[in-house]
Amino acid sequence: MQLLIIRHAIAEEREDFAKKGEGDDDRPLTAFGKRRMQRNAQGLRRIASHIEVLAASPLVRAQQTARIVAEEYRIRDIQTVDALRPDRRSRELITWLSKQDADATIAVVGHEPHLGTLITWCVSGVERPGLTLKKGGVALIEFEGKPGPGKGALGWLLTPAQLRALGE
Repeated sequence: MQLLIIRHAIAEEREDFAKKGEGDDDRPLTAFGKRRMQRNAQGLRRIASHIEVLAASPLVRAQQTARIVAEEYRIRDIQTVDALRPDRRSRELITWLSKQDADATIAVVGHEPHLGTLITWCVSGVERPGLTLKKGGVALIEFEGKPGPGKGALGWLLTPAQLRALGE
């Protein structure tokens, strides 16, 4: 299994959005964030040619990011996975992953520090944030067998700028 871990793109500032009286789950991407993510997705496609399953946190900014990735890859369905919410444990996502095809390329869109913790846990077995993905950044974790703590190998970790450069 290849697991592409994608952090949502640039969203409205939390404090500014809160002043509107809406909950953080509804905070959307900015127009700039959407444009940047379109270019990031083009670069991602150059190094990851296909995605069989695309999943995202139910939060608006993750769903919007996943839609941009889906458009680039011509994917019709985006699965909404509660285990990608920022307050969830890594084990919950691994449980979901274990139900997927072992040979699939799966992309998930979520939030920090959850994703940094997930990457660290998959590679080392330690559940703590050992790195931080930038907004719109992507990591590749490869599993030989069933996904689990300490069973993954970090294939690469790319910043948004690196993805955009790949897309040029």
